[in-house]
Amino acid sequence: MSSDDVEREVLKMYEGSRPREEELFETSNFNHLAWSLAAFFAFVAIWLAIALVHAENQRYALLTNKCPDPLFKGGIDKACLVTVHSRDHWWEHLWYGVTHVRARPEDSGR
Repeated sequence: MSSDDVEREVLKMYEGSRPREEELFETSNFNHLAWSLAAFFAFVAIWLAIALVHAENQRYALLTNKCPDPLFKGGIDKACLVTVHSRDHWWEHLWYGVTHVRARPEDSGR
């Protein structure tokens, strides 16, 4: 047996332990950008809904005069506006805010 044959036999023994190049790098079929954008826009939608609920709560409290200033007639108690619950449930504010969207304010006839 020549040295080339011995070398070939040794290489043949260790052939199975050599990594395959097509499996050397990990690939993913998971679309990270699309799911990241979907999660981001879902977060933004939830954040905007919470902001709408708070704004509608304060708007309705001002409309129904739930936070009058105790010292000044016609004034508004701003500390009350932060904690007031002008409707029974938060989803009532969200429903009203989503369904009553106007592009321009109504004409008051002035």
